[in-house]
Amino acid sequence: MSTSTVRFQTGLRPTRIEVDLDAVRANVHHLGALADAEVCAVVKADGYEHGAAPVARAALDGGATWLAVALVEEGIELRDAGLDAPILVLSEPPIAAVPELLEAKLTPTAYREPFLAVLDAAGRQRAAPIPVHVKVDTGMGRVGIPSGELTERLRQVAAADGLDVQGIFTHLARADEPDVDTTDRQLAAFEAALDEAAKLGVRPRLRHAANTAGTLLHPSARYDLVRPGIGIYGLSPAAEVDAAEHGLTPALHLLSEVSYAKRVDAGTPVSYGHRWRAPDDGWIATVPIGYADGVPRALTNRAQVLLGGRRRPMVGSVTMDQLMVWCGDDEPIVGDEVVLLGSQGEETIRAEEWAAAADTITYEIVTQLSVRLPRHHLG
Repeated sequence: MSTSTVRFQTGLRPTRIEVDLDAVRANVHHLGALADAEVCAVVKADGYEHGAAPVARAALDGGATWLAVALVEEGIELRDAGLDAPILVLSEPPIAAVPELLEAKLTPTAYREPFLAVLDAAGRQRAAPIPVHVKVDTGMGRVGIPSGELTERLRQVAAADGLDVQGIFTHLARADEPDVDTTDRQLAAFEAALDEAAKLGVRPRLRHAANTAGTLLHPSARYDLVRPGIGIYGLSPAAEVDAAEHGLTPALHLLSEVSYAKRVDAGTPVSYGHRWRAPDDGWIATVPIGYADGVPRALTNRAQVLLGGRRRPMVGSVTMDQLMVWCGDDEPIVGDEVVLLGSQGEETIRAEEWAAAADTITYEIVTQLSVRLPRHHLG
């Protein structure tokens, strides 16, 4: 096994992630009930760094009927973990990966002539059609059959005896922006593509378009199946689409402890570059977590943690392995729990706060949490 995939051993360091699998189950159930459609839970990037296999099992418990990954390797990892649910690979892999994809019984996405031809040939050779989902580019501009090639590619699909077209889908580029009409235009283009497919005899059981924001905001995007990613983890797809307001619960909690405490005089500089100085005499707590663990350095002097049931500011530059917290007159004790993401007492710090402070999105906040952080799966 590559060392890049090895999680650090638990129990040697207080810094850790706790993942509430009951929250995942509840979020998946909520999204499925809202959409009145099947749910394909997106568990790529190691389940958005929540742990792909445990999250996948929880999602299936919550009612998901499909799982989705970005890479063949991610699908194989789920198979090796004993998961036998349908797994959709969301983009075409290299043609050289087709044997491994088929061996693992993964469902490929297809949209290019050569990839479709290879799958068709494999299905004919096996005398068992290869299940496939065909992707149409309706305006995302990333991958999928472009409008100018649509009829030609659908004719290829219709004539391919080695393919079993289970689904046709597209991806929404701006579903998380409720005040623009891009989603309506994309869905109109998708409807036209579905009509063209039907004329050629391609009528799959599953039509799908909705990501998390599409599921929450656009009823016309829900079709037969929805593909929520960030929402199953209880996180917001954008500042305009707040997960909590839509009944979703964060699954991930990032925790550590005070590793060192000292009292400093007013004016004492702290950390690299002396970008912060103590405003008064008071206490500084050191916490053993830093940007090598996934705390963005951009949070320097911009974020808070929970310590002693209160919000307290991170101060000084976030370093590779440690960060500092200003406690004022309250003396921190080595071993005191520090909550970076999650709740303590009546207070909660959300990934959305970090995203706003670091000028990024929740997706990046959680997917950059590194392998140095042990994952504890609860529930």
